[in-house]
Amino acid sequence: MDATTIVADIAKKARTAARTLATSSAKERNQVLLNIADQLEKNLDLILKANQIDMQAAKSAGINSSLQDRLSLTPERVKAMAQAARDISKLSDPLGRVIIERNLANGLNLKQISVPFGVVGMVYEARPNVTVDAAVILIKSGNAALLRGSSTSAESNQVLVDVMKQSFKGTNISSEVLQLIPSTDRSTVTALLTARGEVDLVIPRGSAELIRSVVDEATVPTIETGAGVCHVYVDKSADFKKAIAILINSKCDRPSVCNAAETLLIHQDIAEDFTPIALEELTKSGVIINADTKSKVIADKSGIKVNLAVQDSWSTEYGTLEINVAQVSDVLGALDHIARYGTKHTEAIVASDQDAIAKFTSLNDCAAIMVNASTRFTDGGQMGFGAEIGISNQKMHARGPMGLEQMTTTTWIVSGSGQIRQ
Repeated sequence: MDATTIVADIAKKARTAARTLATSSAKERNQVLLNIADQLEKNLDLILKANQIDMQAAKSAGINSSLQDRLSLTPERVKAMAQAARDISKLSDPLGRVIIERNLANGLNLKQISVPFGVVGMVYEARPNVTVDAAVILIKSGNAALLRGSSTSAESNQVLVDVMKQSFKGTNISSEVLQLIPSTDRSTVTALLTARGEVDLVIPRGSAELIRSVVDEATVPTIETGAGVCHVYVDKSADFKKAIAILINSKCDRPSVCNAAETLLIHQDIAEDFTPIALEELTKSGVIINADTKSKVIADKSGIKVNLAVQDSWSTEYGTLEINVAQVSDVLGALDHIARYGTKHTEAIVASDQDAIAKFTSLNDCAAIMVNASTRFTDGGQMGFGAEIGISNQKMHARGPMGLEQMTTTTWIVSGSGQIRQ
């Protein structure tokens, strides 16, 4: 059977099963999520064993440390996935929300309500946590999920889906709302992306290369998640102690994720004083530093080893303990640099000058702006969504972390008493 037929059959099963979601109550969907949380914890050893198979294969294949970190599951990460499912179960039902309601002069009642997309495909790399995050968000929002992970996480994804499918027992919701698309053949990705009419929406999550290929190839509507070339700008009005803490957390807390900082921008008026402190703290944290010419001069005088940045440095999403450092003239200079090299993901300013903050927030074109806070807060869990299905850099209905509400669309309901259009 070819990939197109395989995906079409899977999508058909998912759409049929989605009817059981459409007629379910919020209580029933929440119960599935609570069951998923329990099953994840109950099957912890089984999940970790499967993940170790993937990790061994990744190490043998020489996959880089950033992807290995995203692939790795620990007891803490599995428990966090379970807790996210419980947190999402406590959130308000995203379905049936009345967006607009009004009575027209002809007696008709006009109402716009939130409804599911229907069948949603996910294409993602490594990250077995996405298997669970996507599943629970899509179930809660009434959508069937077609999950197409990468071959590097095949064992983990299979076990996670098997475990989650056990969570539908005793409910009226079909377990076939969760479907794992085979990852052994690249052609199943193409089949998913071109299954227009069978799949309502596709969301890619992974490297910039993966996202570009999905957006370029898809005929199914796509919400584009984006790469994270994020910046921390330290203004001349910044508190140095706060700035260092924010910088180190933004870069080092988990460098492999998209909300980690990749470039530090320093106001020229404080560069001589702040740059040596920042470079020393970054070096202590094991960070490789690529500096512009002015910053390298300061580093050399301070006896701190840095590399001279090249043109490609500024647009690189490292995903590892590596960062760029540059001087800028002021907040407008920082904004110019960000506009040229940023990916419209997350930008942070450390400042006490309210005018500088106002300029940074009003002129920055990105999904999230952090004022005196780490870039790491651009996260569905941190922002109260329970979890996220991805972070969108687009300017469509979904921008920033995508949770329950972003996984719904709307329907207009027009109610009358026999009116006809004249």
